[in-house]
Amino acid sequence: MPNSQRKKQAQTLRTFRKVHRLTGALLFVFFFIVAVTGVFLGWKKHSGGALLPKSYKGISTDLKTWQPIDALNRMATQVLKDSIDPNLSTELSRIDIRKSKGMLKFIYSEHNWEIQLDGTTGGLLNIGRRHSDWIENVHDGSIIDNLLGSKGWFKLFYTTIMGLALLLFTITGFWLWYGPKRMRKEQRDR
Repeated sequence: MPNSQRKKQAQTLRTFRKVHRLTGALLFVFFFIVAVTGVFLGWKKHSGGALLPKSYKGISTDLKTWQPIDALNRMATQVLKDSIDPNLSTELSRIDIRKSKGMLKFIYSEHNWEIQLDGTTGGLLNIGRRHSDWIENVHDGSIIDNLLGSKGWFKLFYTTIMGLALLLFTITGFWLWYGPKRMRKEQRDR
């Protein structure tokens, strides 16, 4: 390999090392947060109910036997007010219908409580805290949007930066591993 080409490859490696190190230093805290919350989110269904409440089974999976959704929603609201706190918001984020389990989960927008009801009887199956929801909000940056009222712009910016940084780390990390090997091989082949 000509000496000028070797110098060019060495300069490229130095540049990649500098970019890799600078990006890592600037985004260290964010990578740490994404890594820790990502581990928790990966384990949420296997946490024994610590991060996400266990899903219980209702009586029937036949939707024809189920109560109307509005009646079940009223029942869930009553459970929320009677069993947890009468002052909590009843604004729903979503209703998670688990036909295969014969139950519904009522998940609220303003807090992390969920109410599980039997679809057929409307009976209470479980009251649980969804810690995984706030962990996910930290993980994807939407917690900042919620605090600032920025309608998803921070999350979009944050996930774009983190995704591009991960791509940059992958490329520069590969070159930092492969470049010296390639240079040594070319040196031996001379």
